[in-house]
Amino acid sequence: MDLTSLTPLEGGWSGETFLGEVAGERSVVRIYADPGDRGDAAAEIDAAVLRLVRGLLPVPEVLEVRRPDHAAGAPGLLVTSFLPGVRGDLLLPTLDEDGLARAGASLGTLVATLGGMPMLETGTFVDGSLRLEPFPLADDLPAYVEEKQGALALDPDDSARLDRVAVDAQALLDTVTRRCLVHSDVNPKNLLLDPDTLEVTGLLDWEFAHAGHPAHDLGNLLRFDREPVFVEAVLTAYVDRLGGEPDATLELARAADLFALVELASRRRDNPVAHHAFERVRAIARSGDPAAT
Repeated sequence: MDLTSLTPLEGGWSGETFLGEVAGERSVVRIYADPGDRGDAAAEIDAAVLRLVRGLLPVPEVLEVRRPDHAAGAPGLLVTSFLPGVRGDLLLPTLDEDGLARAGASLGTLVATLGGMPMLETGTFVDGSLRLEPFPLADDLPAYVEEKQGALALDPDDSARLDRVAVDAQALLDTVTRRCLVHSDVNPKNLLLDPDTLEVTGLLDWEFAHAGHPAHDLGNLLRFDREPVFVEAVLTAYVDRLGGEPDATLELARAADLFALVELASRRRDNPVAHHAFERVRAIARSGDPAAT
C-alpha cells in the first residue's frame, strides 16, 4: 500500500496509527516505530491476538503484517480493516441515564467475554504463536507497589497506607486462581460504539494484551467512569455472564486494577491520563480505600 497517503487517526498518544486505503476500502495502519517491550515481534503479536478473538469480540480483520526490516530502515507494520462507530470517550459524555445504562450493559458483556477466555498462566506474549513468558511480580501486588514507590514519590504516611492497601488487595486477588486473556487498556478511547444502538462495534489497540487476572479489564473499564447507572449496568451484565455478586465483583475489580493504576501513576508526567491516575493513587493512599476518587 502507499504509505505516503496515510492520515493520522485521532486518539491516543503513540502517533503510530493512520487511516489508509486498501483495494478501495478504508483501513487502519499501525506503524511500529516504537514497538516497546515486544520488539520486532510487536506487529505479529497484535495480529495473532486479533485473529484469536475475532468472531468472539468486535475487532478488525487483519489484512497485512510486516516484520521490521532493519537493513532498509523500515519498521514493523500492521494493516487492519476499518471499523464503524464512535469512540467511547466522545460518545459516553453525551448520553443520558438511559443511554449510559444501555452502553454499560454492552460494555459489561464485552469485558465478561474477555474474562471468560482462559489462559493457562500469567505472562506476556513474546511472539506470533502467543507463547507466554512470565513477568516478575505479576501476582505480588505489595512487592510491585514497593518497587514503584520511588517513582510515585508519595509522602511517607501515604506510602505506608498504600502498602497496606496493596497487601489487602492481593489477599482478595488470591481468592481467584484462574487466568484469562487481558486486553489491559479497556478505556473509552479504545472502544467504538454504535451511536444509535449503543452496542460495541470495536475494541481497539491490543498492544498491552497479556494473560492475567479475570477482573483486570473490568477494573480498567470502571477506573474513571463512576456514574452509578453506568457502573450498575456494567456489573449486572458482567455477573450475568460470569456469575458472582455485584459488590464483591466490583471490589475485586478495584483490587485488580491497582497494578495498572500504580504503573500508570508512576509515569504521571507522560500524559494527562497518567497524571489523573496519579491523583487517583494518591487519593487511595490517603484514604486507604481502593475505590477512592
